[in-house]
Amino acid sequence: MRLGLSGSPGVGKSTFTEAFGRYLTGNGHKVAVLAIDPSSARSGGSILGDKTRMELLARDPNAFIRPSPAGGTLGGVARRTREAMLLTEAAGFDVVLIETVGVGQSETSVSDMVDMFLLLLSPGGGDELQGIKRGIMELADLVVVNKADGDLVAAARRASMEYKAALHLMRPKSAHWRPDVLLASALKGVGIAEIWEAVEAHHKALGDAGEIASQRAKQAQAWMWTEIREGLLGALKGNRDAVRLLPQLEDDVRAGVITPTLAAQRLLGLVFGVSKG
Repeated sequence: MRLGLSGSPGVGKSTFTEAFGRYLTGNGHKVAVLAIDPSSARSGGSILGDKTRMELLARDPNAFIRPSPAGGTLGGVARRTREAMLLTEAAGFDVVLIETVGVGQSETSVSDMVDMFLLLLSPGGGDELQGIKRGIMELADLVVVNKADGDLVAAARRASMEYKAALHLMRPKSAHWRPDVLLASALKGVGIAEIWEAVEAHHKALGDAGEIASQRAKQAQAWMWTEIREGLLGALKGNRDAVRLLPQLEDDVRAGVITPTLAAQRLLGLVFGVSKG
């Protein structure tokens, strides 16, 4: 199974991932966690502290944690996350969990590489609901309200009802599965078993309908086009004539001497022989 997990900063993604992973390894599964860390826009560096935050799971012999920097890649995942996923599956890990950078309008690339997308939310209720992008809510196959413990239990229940109402207004991705909202406390280990039951039910429903296979085929096609785009950009950056011309084009665009469209066409024409028409 390939699972994607996203959530706003502070929602407890790492705590949930560790609790969920330990539950799975305790039930005979081998779990690979591919955690994507945000990269600094200034230095390009990442902390890559996921193994520190998931200390117990990192020591589990049936678990593997691989933190990766997002770099300049949009979509909340790293460029080579797909290859890493295939490698872990080849190594015998039957559940792969991809933890993305965090909620945002571009946090959608993970849906092009997983079977099921889990959205982790906090008991913020209506205020947080207003701040969540509709796009990522529409991608969610399961919404989990985390931190449903202590004084936050009542707030978590209210938030759960509001999120259910919001999901009810959205068209499901599949005719064979309607997204649900579940409560959990990763810190206390509460609700983890129910979440796994929902994951298994989703996998069975879509698997029996043939959607898992067709979805993975479409994802492979999307992967091909991603590689084409990255390859073309790499070829452009590796062309010496283009590298020399690019600063002048950037200056001309900033000065208004040439439009961005014409500048791009000139550069592409130089590298790939694309006509200006």
